[in-house]
Amino acid sequence: MKIAVVTGEHGFQEKQFDAVFENMEGIQFVREDLDDFINHPNQQDYDTVVFYNFHRPYPTDPQARAILGLTERGQGIVILHHAILAFPEWDAYSEMCGVNNRDEFGYYPRQTLNVQIADATHPITEGLTDWEMGDETYTMKSAGTDSAILLTVDHPNSMEVLGWAREYGESRVFCLQSGHDDITFSNPNFREVLRRGIHWCAKA
Repeated sequence: MKIAVVTGEHGFQEKQFDAVFENMEGIQFVREDLDDFINHPNQQDYDTVVFYNFHRPYPTDPQARAILGLTERGQGIVILHHAILAFPEWDAYSEMCGVNNRDEFGYYPRQTLNVQIADATHPITEGLTDWEMGDETYTMKSAGTDSAILLTVDHPNSMEVLGWAREYGESRVFCLQSGHDDITFSNPNFREVLRRGIHWCAKA
């Protein structure tokens, strides 16, 4: 399986972040800035594209065309951590995320979370059990009933829903609020949920 990991406009621990994907068996990944990705001649070859960028407040026309092109071709889309907050003034991206008013948020570093499995029947979460994890949290509106709610948390400094799945256009979309730094990157449950999300979005 070939995936692209799209970054830009937000710093992160590159070595530790890359290790998450390097340790996913059967997955070949390329990490590139959004502006490099949109000019890539073989965008259609990726099974899933993981967005980990923070471009705001809206995309350029070429960026929008490239992202919408994924949904027209049915390629998988994972929206990870701060990418949930990208393009807050772009309605199409808000629909992909399943969350409106994404510019109204707070953030809290180094919180301890008890992550709960909300749907044990979905392929992304089937067979998993609740776990404890450290991460940066957001206070913002959560996904609603038009999404499959997969992971939740009861924490005063966090949105309720951490992981959810939906569809946009011809694509499957998995949104995961988790993923700030190596405290989270090194967590085996985070890695497993992300791996499954990538496969589910790719319809693999």
